[in-house]
Amino acid sequence: MVFTSLQKRIGLLVPSSNTVMEVDFYRNLPETITLHTARMYLVSTTPEGETRMLDKFAMPALRDLATSKPDVVVFGCTSAGALRGKAYDDELCMRISSLTGVPTVSVIRSVSDTLLESNTRKLVVITPYVDALNDRIKASLEAEGSEVIKIAGLGIFDNFSIAMVPKQTIIDFALNTVGDLKPDALFISCTNFPAMQALPELRSLFTFPVFSSNQVAIEKTIQKMADFTN
Repeated sequence: MVFTSLQKRIGLLVPSSNTVMEVDFYRNLPETITLHTARMYLVSTTPEGETRMLDKFAMPALRDLATSKPDVVVFGCTSAGALRGKAYDDELCMRISSLTGVPTVSVIRSVSDTLLESNTRKLVVITPYVDALNDRIKASLEAEGSEVIKIAGLGIFDNFSIAMVPKQTIIDFALNTVGDLKPDALFISCTNFPAMQALPELRSLFTFPVFSSNQVAIEKTIQKMADFTN
């Protein structure tokens, strides 16, 4: 006997130590969409840790996730999406879609698309990352046409600790990083950074748009599901 459901499903591939992205998603999804997660082993938010996650753990986690029959899959790591450049991120999304048979949402691609749509040219970026990952994020965004006039990170390499950063620390870090600069937008990177909590206050403090990884990913995923399922 086969049953059908009107519920739509998001499949989320997320680093194993990420404790923020799932929460942000399920707090902001409509009741008609459910979230189903597979975890890719990651402890250290470094190029070495993310390379191992991509090469060893991403595809096994995806095979597990595919059994939940999602309507869309989200690759839920901004820095890993930027780690090897756009061509690799595009290839990874193609591999994910080939295995699952459904569209894939890349966080770093979603950010680039949002910046393009909002006519953002000059960009300030804050992250919880070490400099080696900031360099990859900067290169990825600039390859898509943005000018990153400043990028600053908190230097945290333990991914679990990134989720513990207080909201006020994010707000203060953003204010100090922007300073007297006049960007077109501020982007807060990392799906494990609790930046969505800080967005309302930051948007009241700045006259330009403020985006975060999870906020953009949620919006693009819902849009992708609507485009694909209608």
